[in-house]
Amino acid sequence: MAELKVKTRQTGATATLGRTGLPHVTSVTGGEIDIVTSPSHPGFNPLDLLYSSLSACLVLSARMAASSLGVLDKLTEVSAMVTGEKAAEGLSRVEKFNIAFTIKGDFGDEIRNAIAHAAEDEICTVSNTIRGNPKFETVISG
Repeated sequence: MAELKVKTRQTGATATLGRTGLPHVTSVTGGEIDIVTSPSHPGFNPLDLLYSSLSACLVLSARMAASSLGVLDKLTEVSAMVTGEKAAEGLSRVEKFNIAFTIKGDFGDEIRNAIAHAAEDEICTVSNTIRGNPKFETVISG
């Protein structure tokens, strides 16, 4: 696969929560989202955001893969539905991610598979991070 040129941008987010109310998250680029905590409330909870990050990264990466494979002009739509299964034992965590790609375009299954695998295994920063073992550096203040 051809070498990808990646533009970098500032990233990061801050979540704020008072004694009452719901978390409010602001990105360093000015995006804002309120987080829900009740299953009956519409909106994003923390796990939804995890799945959203992975699904958005995968579709963007699939488009990049299609471009690298020279078939971007034949791609009409790509979607990635991401769900997960929480671990039954041990630490609270997602034990398994389920990814369902739909890749529409004027090409066969071989190209579809190449796009999906390149997106998931090579290009997507989020999937690469989840598969890795990132370090955490925490600073605490009052």
